[in-house]
Amino acid sequence: MCVAALMVTNAEAQSTFGFRGFVDGGSTTFTSKQSFKAVLGKESGIVYGGGVEAVKHNVFLNVRASRFKKTGERVFIFEGQQFPLGIPETITVTPIELNVGYRFNFGSWVVPYAGIGAGWHMFEDTSAFNSDSENVKETYKGYQVTGGAEFRLARWLGAAAEAAWSRVPDALGQDDNSVAKIFDETDLGGTAFRVKFVIGQ
Repeated sequence: MCVAALMVTNAEAQSTFGFRGFVDGGSTTFTSKQSFKAVLGKESGIVYGGGVEAVKHNVFLNVRASRFKKTGERVFIFEGQQFPLGIPETITVTPIELNVGYRFNFGSWVVPYAGIGAGWHMFEDTSAFNSDSENVKETYKGYQVTGGAEFRLARWLGAAAEAAWSRVPDALGQDDNSVAKIFDETDLGGTAFRVKFVIGQ
């Protein structure tokens, strides 16, 4: 297929209504860096997800779910010093996000896009040594902005590089004994960079 034909196909796809599915994976860095680094050894980690998207006249609406999960070690902090306790602790963050945005179709095979939305972030802090009442399982509301660029690999397959920033206020540090309380960090959001594969036009 020549470049001109590909441009026409892409333009036609943007003028019709359609559903697409996608999967993605990448890295996220949490805003509450000190808290995550104290327990997990670093403030970032792998995140993967997927969802569905509807597109009409360059406007898109999508729902995305993702998962971050990593096991570290419980610590005791005294006068700024960290003391590992040898107790495994697993942090799981599962956001479900609703985004609306716009695809900037300039007649090229690369389509930049940007969006905003709201999210519900399920946070779990568990340990095999805890009772069910001691494990933390809460859901917090937040918001996010996203942006990226998508290009077509084939008629029904695309790929995109995407960046996202989220804020989830008043989520961490509610327990007086928590690491987040000591560091005065409350935001469960962060910055993510991911690669996305899209099935559909």
